[in-house]
Amino acid sequence: MEVSELIKKSRKIVIKIGSNTLAKEDGTTKVEFMQSFARQCKNLIDMGKQIVLVSSGAQVSGLATIKEWARKKDVHYRQALCAIGQVELMNQWRLAFNMQNIHIGQLLLTKEDFEDDHRTLNMRNTLFTLVDEGVIPIINENDSVSFDEIKIGDNDNLSALTAILWSADLLILFSDIDGIYTDNPKTNPKAELISEVQNIGELRKKITIGNANSFGTGGIETKIQAAEKTTEYGIPLLLANGSKQDILENLISGNAKATLFLEDDNCLIKDIK
Repeated sequence: MEVSELIKKSRKIVIKIGSNTLAKEDGTTKVEFMQSFARQCKNLIDMGKQIVLVSSGAQVSGLATIKEWARKKDVHYRQALCAIGQVELMNQWRLAFNMQNIHIGQLLLTKEDFEDDHRTLNMRNTLFTLVDEGVIPIINENDSVSFDEIKIGDNDNLSALTAILWSADLLILFSDIDGIYTDNPKTNPKAELISEVQNIGELRKKITIGNANSFGTGGIETKIQAAEKTTEYGIPLLLANGSKQDILENLISGNAKATLFLEDDNCLIKDIK
């Protein structure tokens, strides 16, 4: 399936923005990117799409705000940085979307929230209410209170759980890489981009999975885990490079590289919309 065709036919779209997409090399936030992204989301909404955004960047924003905490590795400082940074992050998103006359709403979640039927019902109802009223929900993990037992751990998997909860038509993951390669393209110039995946088990046998990069908590592995979750429910997943200029518009026009994960023969649930 063509990526442009898939986006055009999808109405309910979850988009995840990774920390490395939001952060400059010095750790400060890419305000220009956020403004451009908000404009592209407005274009999607004008096309009749509904958008839910999963945004990383709380800890990065916290470090940019209180630079002297950069070397503090204690978990309590990390959680405190997330508390500070989440405010800064949401303020930047608020300003960016305000330029498009769009309101935003914040949801901070943990793994426990997705495991409790009452909470998931409330989360689902809140998402539907916000998007029905033209408000863009912005979701992040509640890192200020999360610990190992209730921590999802990365926003790739959080966005997959969100897409399933909301019965989305498409999940788009924006990272700092064009898609899934046979090897790390930053160290192996012969690595080849895999444009479409229908069997994740076979994919794992063919590629080399590296580690997470500097700002993010995930990596290629968590993106594959997210694809395993969504495609099981018949929700395609698209992985693309969020740092590229006008990436959403170029995906729609077919002018951007990406990897598209589609459901395979092992899909358990289809047509869940």
